[in-house]
Amino acid sequence: MRRRRQRPIPPVSEQSSDAELLHAIAAGETSALRLLHHRHAGWLRARLRRRCADPDVVDAAIQDTFVAVWKDSDRYVETSADAAAWLWTIAVRRLLSTLRGPAHRWLSGPADELPDVATTPSAEELVLLGVEHGALGPALDRLSPELRRLIEATALDGLSVREAAKLLGIAEGTAKTRLMRARTRLRELLT
Repeated sequence: MRRRRQRPIPPVSEQSSDAELLHAIAAGETSALRLLHHRHAGWLRARLRRRCADPDVVDAAIQDTFVAVWKDSDRYVETSADAAAWLWTIAVRRLLSTLRGPAHRWLSGPADELPDVATTPSAEELVLLGVEHGALGPALDRLSPELRRLIEATALDGLSVREAAKLLGIAEGTAKTRLMRARTRLRELLT
């Protein structure tokens, strides 16, 4: 495991910002992790539940998310992304890993062997900003919940139709039909 930062542990409280909590976690402060978990686990769970019907899978993804935060909080760069967005990215990826199971997990050497790269907004993050603030966001809001969840799972979260069907607890054929209806409805709403 990588060494923790050698700077003093900043004091943390309920009023600490997420960035301050992440810096404290990087310094080894477990109370900061507890506060961050208390602050974010609820909404992460709620959003993941919209993508996965199995509460055990969601709970495993949440647990894996905060283990990853504990191990890699020193990789968070305050200027590159909001802490909540950073946590969401980790949570979605952990959910996908959990759903794909051990046979599909990418295994590598220890985390210390991974290159330390600066975090920059990904193409996905830029698209998501466009979804929230462009014409697509209101169009998605006008879809029925089952169609919106399928579009979110496939187009935004990058799942295949088979994976999305499994995630949502529906048959693959039903997912394909709903996806076709969702795309048709989105085209109507956007033109």
